[in-house]
Amino acid sequence: MPLTTLKLPELSLVLLIGTSGSGKSTFARRLFKLTEIVSSDHCRGLVSDNENDQTATPDAFALLHYLVGVRLKRGLLTVVDATNVQPEARKSLIQLAREYHVLPAAIILDVPDYVAENRNRARAERQHLGRHVVPQQRQQLRRSLKFLKQEGFRHIYHLHNTEEIDAVQAIVRDPLYSNRKQDTGPFDIIGDVHGCYQELVQLLTTLGYTIETDATQDARDLGMRVTAPAGRRALFLGDLVDRGPDSPAVLRLVMHMVQEGLALCVPGNHDIKLLRHLHGKHVNEQHGFAETLAQLANESDTFKNQVRQFLDGLVSHYVLDGSKLVVAHAGMREEMQGRGSGAVRAFALYGETTGEIDEFGLPVRYNWAAEYRGRAMVVYGHTPVPAPEWLNNTIDIDTGCVFGGRLTALRYPERELVSVPAAQVYCEPVRPLDYLRQLAEAANQGQEANSQLTAQQQHDDVLDIRDVTGKQIIKTRLLPSVTIREENAVAALEVMSRFALNPKWLLYLPPTMSPSETSALPDMLEHPAEAFDYFRRQGVERVVCEEKHMGSRVVVVLARDEEAAQRRFGVIGEGPGRCYTRTGRNFFNDSTLEAAFLARLQEALTKSGFWEQFHTDWLCLDAELLPWSAKAQQLIKDQYAAVAAAATAALPEAAAVLTQASSRGLDGIETLLARTTARQTAAEQYADAYRRYCWPVESLADLRLAPFHLLATEGHTYFEKDHAWHMETLRAICLADEGLLRATPYRVVHLQDLADVEAATQWWLDLTASGGEGMVVKPYDFIPSGRNLVQPALKCRGREYLRIIYGPDYLLPGNLERLRERSVKAKRNLALREFTLGVEGLERFVAGQPLRAVHQCVFGVLALESEAVDPRL
Repeated sequence: MPLTTLKLPELSLVLLIGTSGSGKSTFARRLFKLTEIVSSDHCRGLVSDNENDQTATPDAFALLHYLVGVRLKRGLLTVVDATNVQPEARKSLIQLAREYHVLPAAIILDVPDYVAENRNRARAERQHLGRHVVPQQRQQLRRSLKFLKQEGFRHIYHLHNTEEIDAVQAIVRDPLYSNRKQDTGPFDIIGDVHGCYQELVQLLTTLGYTIETDATQDARDLGMRVTAPAGRRALFLGDLVDRGPDSPAVLRLVMHMVQEGLALCVPGNHDIKLLRHLHGKHVNEQHGFAETLAQLANESDTFKNQVRQFLDGLVSHYVLDGSKLVVAHAGMREEMQGRGSGAVRAFALYGETTGEIDEFGLPVRYNWAAEYRGRAMVVYGHTPVPAPEWLNNTIDIDTGCVFGGRLTALRYPERELVSVPAAQVYCEPVRPLDYLRQLAEAANQGQEANSQLTAQQQHDDVLDIRDVTGKQIIKTRLLPSVTIREENAVAALEVMSRFALNPKWLLYLPPTMSPSETSALPDMLEHPAEAFDYFRRQGVERVVCEEKHMGSRVVVVLARDEEAAQRRFGVIGEGPGRCYTRTGRNFFNDSTLEAAFLARLQEALTKSGFWEQFHTDWLCLDAELLPWSAKAQQLIKDQYAAVAAAATAALPEAAAVLTQASSRGLDGIETLLARTTARQTAAEQYADAYRRYCWPVESLADLRLAPFHLLATEGHTYFEKDHAWHMETLRAICLADEGLLRATPYRVVHLQDLADVEAATQWWLDLTASGGEGMVVKPYDFIPSGRNLVQPALKCRGREYLRIIYGPDYLLPGNLERLRERSVKAKRNLALREFTLGVEGLERFVAGQPLRAVHQCVFGVLALESEAVDPRL
């Protein structure tokens, strides 16, 4: 019976093979998406405006190959609509499939010559074809049929006539064996076991698995019962056999767990070696294989057959949890993940070597992880290491159990490492594990400064300018993406390269903050009513109103001691922390004052029990450092004080002259005098406004820190906590040192409660009347749930404080009306994007991602600051 459905790999290069007029284009349009089809005729038309211009054929096929390559690189199924009857035409396309690790498939449309010729005659554009063309193509097709498999085609469908072609109604796209994206875990990923059954049982038990063995070995359940912790599965990275004391027991346990759905397994090179032997191939008995053969000699043929079937069914690697996790025995480069080819399988089993030989006569393995930039976490083994280390979101967890090291598991997604020690040294390695340990110990003893750092920290010692220049599109959790324009990146690069502190301290830059909409009240530009109305419209039921301190916005990154700073941030000899500004510059110019400030804050954290409460030895705070003049003294002197001094010196003189003129009865003087007197009063109020926020800073005793966000500690960010939690948590720290730390006054306001809203508004009026800057209104939840992201905060500044921003005369007739026309839309859009990048960058840091991934977000915030938005907003 004719096939009605053809099965193809979900990622494949499909070549339609047939003579001109065999119906390839019709077949392709009927069963594939138009975007999936790359047609030679269409490419010929694109390069010549005439699909039948044979002189354009070389350029047309150059374009065709380019399009096919781009699609395969992006992981898209691609159909080539061309005759493809000649081996040389197919060869270059098969090479593209190999290059991008895609499975090639062939669909042959084999119709009689007269059918093809009749179709060509019916098409005006095909009248140029000679009578020899179709027979010649058919002859080439016939010669090709028996060689297609040898050429590399994995799937071949031969449709022998028009009836078989028309009978095909659907294409089924089979997921590749490596595609387990729907499996989200959690997983317990276990490194190379190498026959260490006792240690494997101990590790599984430590992870919460229970293992019961039977005296009788039933062929179905392999003589044991295993129970996994609720919802978890083990995932073995291969090399189950060789060198160790009981490879059959390891196989029996792993096979049972896989059979019962309690585990997944990928093959290691030693497992494939055993498989070749079980298939009857000659295998070298070195590297522990002789021990495995001796152990298997006591096993039944039934068991050996089960082992052969089990190993034969293992897949080279798995892509799991929506492409967030990739596991393979020897690792997997980004461009190979989820692909199917011999090269992919070889890399998964053996990795890659440099071609060099080390001092022990072993091949030097190429460190692919140092160049890895994929988004997926890659967990692998194969090469024994003294201890697992993260590098570019990859980790090798083969800790050489069989060599007397440890058997290690990685809990996913927790990123927690669990290991058990080897009971003994079962095999002396050619490259001793003690040798690797000695290298690690020498590094930890500080023989070289950089050797004290982890592999990731050493790799992050130099950032690549190419990661932040040009147009950037940054994927984030809160928004699909944030775009950084090239011209903004250039501006940020100037600031970052010339003024910013060591990038290893820069975990986070705080976002800008938008004001509320313009108030319609007399002599008011901002008022709480507009902020409350905004959040009501967004569906927010509760808000937190915090007093706005007039200081400098700072981020404090602080470790418990210098050792913790080195361990977590990869800095050596730079002290335990940093206090830096919104643009990533060091806040303190005086290193002695900075050291005293950080030491005092450390003492407060210790006294309050913070380190123990949060199980951490570092933290990141968002705060305000007072007074304003501590950082802005020169700005105040040059910009604000100069204006006030000029105005208060000139305007009284002008008023005196105008008063004399008025006494003479000159026309129009009264109006000018009244305006000048009002400007004089405004200038005095202007000076009073900025002076409220200035006092001399001669020592630590003159500084005050007002923290309002606990952003992160070891293993945690706190964006899921509400703002009241942040306020109370930080209040406890502030109480430990009220001389340095200032708890921020706040109120929780229910927006549907009129009395609550009126009380909060009166609080704002009282704050601003007594010289306060105003308040910040935030949604009660740090990131409210809902379809749209809302403003993280709106500032509502007082009438007198706004004189500093808009100038002494901003309330005079005509000025306020003009200012009411301001628009906050651009500012709010900017605030949302910067907030999103700030959250993303800090979450990446806490998750242990490379510094370049963190700095992509940090740099993005700084770049966005150069967008053309009114700085007074």
